[in-house]
Amino acid sequence: MTVVTRWDPFRELATVQDRMNRLFQDSFGQSREEGLASAAFAPAVDIYEDEHNITLKVEVPGIDEKDIDVRLENNTLTVRGERKFEQEEKEENYRRVERQYGSFSRSFTLPNIVDTENVQASYDKGVLEIRLGKKAEAKPKQIKVNVEKKLEAKGAGKAA
Repeated sequence: MTVVTRWDPFRELATVQDRMNRLFQDSFGQSREEGLASAAFAPAVDIYEDEHNITLKVEVPGIDEKDIDVRLENNTLTVRGERKFEQEEKEENYRRVERQYGSFSRSFTLPNIVDTENVQASYDKGVLEIRLGKKAEAKPKQIKVNVEKKLEAKGAGKAA
C-alpha cells in the first residue's frame, strides 16, 4: 500500500527554529529548572476523513483528561492542555530529559461541512480522539445509473 504524505516545508523550518530556541535558552537566560518546566510543545495530530466524520487523533500521553480543553468556536477547533513536569524526582538525578513539558495549543479551521452539534471527544491510552460529524447534505450519495437498452426495430438485422 502506498502512503502519500503531505510535505510541509514549514515543519522543517519550525524544527530549526525550535533547535535555535533551545540553543539560546541553554546559553542565555533560563535556568535548567525553568527550561524543563516551561518548554512549550505541539502534540502530533493525525486527521482523517470518511463519509460520515472527520476525526482528529491528538497524541497527549502523560496528560490528565482534566488538563485538556477542547473548544469549538466559529468553525475553529482548539485543543489546549498542559503537561506538568514531575517534581518528585530531583533534577540532578536526570541524565537526559527529552520529553517536553508545559502548555500547548493547537487550532484547526474546520470546513463548512462539519455539523457543530455532532462533536464527540474521547481519551484513551494517551490519545485524544475528536470525532466531528458531517452535515447530512455533505455526505456523499450513491446514485444508480440506469442504462436503457434500445430495442432494435422488428425485422432489422434478421436474415431473410
